[in-house]
Amino acid sequence: MNRERCLIHANCQGEPLLKRLNRCPAFRDRYECRLYTNYVREPVPEADLARCDLFLYQHLGPNWGELASASLMGKLPDHARTLCIPNMFFKGYWPTWSGRAGFDYRCELLDGYIDAGLSTDEIILLYLRADLAAKLDLEALMRATLQREREREAHTPVKYMALIEERHGLEPLFNTVNHPGAPLMDHAARGVLRELGLPGPDEAALSALGDPFPDFEQPIHPSVAAFFGWDFAGPDRRYEVYGRKLSFAAWTANYVHARQHGVTDFIGFLQGAEG
Repeated sequence: MNRERCLIHANCQGEPLLKRLNRCPAFRDRYECRLYTNYVREPVPEADLARCDLFLYQHLGPNWGELASASLMGKLPDHARTLCIPNMFFKGYWPTWSGRAGFDYRCELLDGYIDAGLSTDEIILLYLRADLAAKLDLEALMRATLQREREREAHTPVKYMALIEERHGLEPLFNTVNHPGAPLMDHAARGVLRELGLPGPDEAALSALGDPFPDFEQPIHPSVAAFFGWDFAGPDRRYEVYGRKLSFAAWTANYVHARQHGVTDFIGFLQGAEG
């Protein structure tokens, strides 16, 4: 039987979402899916757009040019169905995170100590002892990231902010700012299937998928966890870092070493590190 063509235009969340959608036999039997990664500006062939029956996309505005959502949808056949899917982002666990280019998982506070030319020991000691609640308005920063996410959520009928607001303090819902854990990715898949009028995924098969981004958990500064009362992010927690379990202190030492030695591919550095 010929299946309908589904195109998914999404960031790193697209692949784990598709795995979860395929846990619904009705979806899997109906759609042949192709995934195009938006943040690397992967082109979407016009031939695929012309054959598309279902277009699942994360909203991209006009500044994305030919890859803007409106531009891509303008090339779809009249019968094609479109559905904006979640693009989840949460800075609340990492208030000093920055997406500034040149280093992965950047922390602006730690960079400030490094760029000041302090010794390695001074940098690590200052950062580990830093009380971020005394340096930053953590409540205001949390409100800002939640408000930003409500604005992003407004583009999709698949609502997820209630889950973030209710549970972000009870369990780590994100591994990095844009890597949601299983509760959110499972929730998104159920919502997409519901919008398509399809049954929910097989829950046992869904559970078996586990963490959608298992290789890396970005460590949370213990002072932020202490301020908000997050039991899951104390100084003794060991985080998954590309095959190693690192404390926050060990993570900090790796970060400082990499920055001081001119490493630009921090992910590659972490993946190759031993011990």
